[in-house]
Amino acid sequence: MSTARFLAGAALLIGLGGTYAIAQQKQGAGVFTAQQAAAGRAVYAAQCAGCHRDNLAGGGDAPPVGGRGFLNNWNSRTTADLYKFIALSMPAGAPASLSETHYTNVTAYLLSANGAKPGPRPFNKSVSVKIGSVATGRAPVLVAAAKSAGAKPAASPAPSTLPLNQRTDLMAPPFVLGHTVKGTVKNYVDVTDDMLKSPPDGDWLMYRRNYQGWSYSPLKQITPANVKSLTLKWAWNMNEGGANQVTPIVHAGVIFLSNTSNTVQALDARTGELIWENRIGPQSRIAYGGTRSLAVYEDKVYVATTDAKIHALDARTGKIVWEQPLGSPRNSNTGGVMVMRGKVLTGLTGCDSYSQNNCYISAFDARTGKREWIFHTTALEGQPGGDTWNGLPNLLRGGGDTWIAGTYDPDLNTTYWGTAQTKPWFRASRKSGAGATLYSSSTLALNPDDGKLKWYFQHAPGETLDLDEVFERVLINHGDQKVLLTIGKPGILWKLDRVTGKFIAAKETMFQNVFSKIDQQTGEVTYRSDILAQKTNQWFSSCPGPQGGHDWQATSYNQPTDLLIIPLSQSCVMIKGLDVEQKLGGGGTAASQQFYFMPGTKQNLGKLVAYRTSDMKEMWSWQQRSPFLSAVLSTGGGVAFVGDFDRNFKAVEVATGKVIWQTRLGNTVQGYPVSFSLDGKQYIAVTTGLGGGSPQQKPTMLLHEVHRPATGHQLYIFALPD
Repeated sequence: MSTARFLAGAALLIGLGGTYAIAQQKQGAGVFTAQQAAAGRAVYAAQCAGCHRDNLAGGGDAPPVGGRGFLNNWNSRTTADLYKFIALSMPAGAPASLSETHYTNVTAYLLSANGAKPGPRPFNKSVSVKIGSVATGRAPVLVAAAKSAGAKPAASPAPSTLPLNQRTDLMAPPFVLGHTVKGTVKNYVDVTDDMLKSPPDGDWLMYRRNYQGWSYSPLKQITPANVKSLTLKWAWNMNEGGANQVTPIVHAGVIFLSNTSNTVQALDARTGELIWENRIGPQSRIAYGGTRSLAVYEDKVYVATTDAKIHALDARTGKIVWEQPLGSPRNSNTGGVMVMRGKVLTGLTGCDSYSQNNCYISAFDARTGKREWIFHTTALEGQPGGDTWNGLPNLLRGGGDTWIAGTYDPDLNTTYWGTAQTKPWFRASRKSGAGATLYSSSTLALNPDDGKLKWYFQHAPGETLDLDEVFERVLINHGDQKVLLTIGKPGILWKLDRVTGKFIAAKETMFQNVFSKIDQQTGEVTYRSDILAQKTNQWFSSCPGPQGGHDWQATSYNQPTDLLIIPLSQSCVMIKGLDVEQKLGGGGTAASQQFYFMPGTKQNLGKLVAYRTSDMKEMWSWQQRSPFLSAVLSTGGGVAFVGDFDRNFKAVEVATGKVIWQTRLGNTVQGYPVSFSLDGKQYIAVTTGLGGGSPQQKPTMLLHEVHRPATGHQLYIFALPD
């Protein structure tokens, strides 16, 4: 099907983009003042740079807003179009939340940062001139000159000119960082290696509960027969701002909870009383950067923060014991940490722009913080796999982020990690040709003692549409056969031998039009011919799109039934790769997207499906309008829990998939639900929140009937009546 026919047949397309036609033309008169651009620079730094980067190169799902990539996309559009798009959709996670003056100024700044010259007349939302007639995409001369001259940004409008909900004089006091609440956890019990290998039934000691990544609790008190009696026991308001996608960690009656702004809290699991709090910081300013999980080991709680540092806190008091850098200031960490054999393992993100710091996995001594090893997830020049990058130097080898923590097999002493795609997203943008770009979009099997690679399996060599395979690796035994299952954004469920890495099977869980073939003997995928022959600035259809298929919302393996329950999202995109500057600070994700519903789904974004892992047979599935924004939790009582974008928290019968209970919470049910027990009673903990990448952005643009509050990060605790 041609691109034109695909566009014509799509039920709904959302997005803005223009054709590539940057003409060498005389620059038009200024449409904004220097004062507006200077004021807009401050707005951009506070509200936009976290996603689009200080250098305007973009990152993650955020497109470039400067240079060739920006002009490729906006050359033929008008300044009024740019203002409207920004005002309706930005900042991420809080669209349309700034004042008209702020949006006007930030538009002026983006024009100036792309070479447009100021003039005597101020810009307003009605000014409509072709962007290509005023901007060149070249260096921001105006801003650089203003900075060198010591010019100060213009002051923000007085509070009285702002809407009531933006009156800073009426807002709560500024967010204070530091060890803000001091207290002591009583009767704390150190977490041992044996406890991590075989967690107590009533505890939830790590990301997805066990080393095997099951997201399963053996607790059986809550059943299909009594789940309708679940009641709310207590709730706790969490930090606002940033992305809330956390896992409550529960040990011996205490909930260790990560919040946005890199805040760690200890709560009494019985009452919800705060015991201690450490606001490590920095404060969240964007809708990305969730800390998905903490780890507990011996007498410490470990957290990897969004400024690419790792911290060990005293579990009893919350006091920082040690801290170490993970990467450069431009890096981050969102995937959480895992403790294995006395080492803290964690990944690294923020590797999309070209830098001297390629992505890697790190291990630190849990007691001292000493870095023990790193493994580069982008194969470097002269190293094994280094010849798969079409001759690109290390500087131009972006991506390979590890933004989901790995799993571990203690018997094999092997840890398994997924890696993200290469950056920029498109082969044509990054000029990697047909190179596999190892070790992107792969499963890596590492020795946790020294970081040595045991084997790898690359699911999508040279991945080229932001359909990465970075998510959870679930470890299951079928008799003597030790297998690994994983599913990524293409929606393909993979089954590998986890001893050797040998391909066993692959199953398509939804409609996909990206791969024309999947070899069932080797697992080798073949892209559509037009994708292989791609050029920049051409639109391509991708089903699924970057929302996933499957994203960070984890699966659950229900051991008694051998069912892997998978939350899926059914959306597609038209996507095109942009030209990038191949230099330090260039790169980025470099693509534009237009979203639409997946064909054949009746515009249902959400799908929940269960596969029997022994034979990869689908046992049940159903769809709904809103996608699932939480992981799945299943229990020994035969009940699974999952939450969605439209604030619904549901219980389903594991055996049949039937919805048997639901309640509506204060905001999107987002994060990793867990189950724990105290004094013989089983509890369910779940969080709500905002912020995040494609899983939040796509339904926000597509589901206009869904209305959500601008705040609502909260922890809810449910149980059966006393």
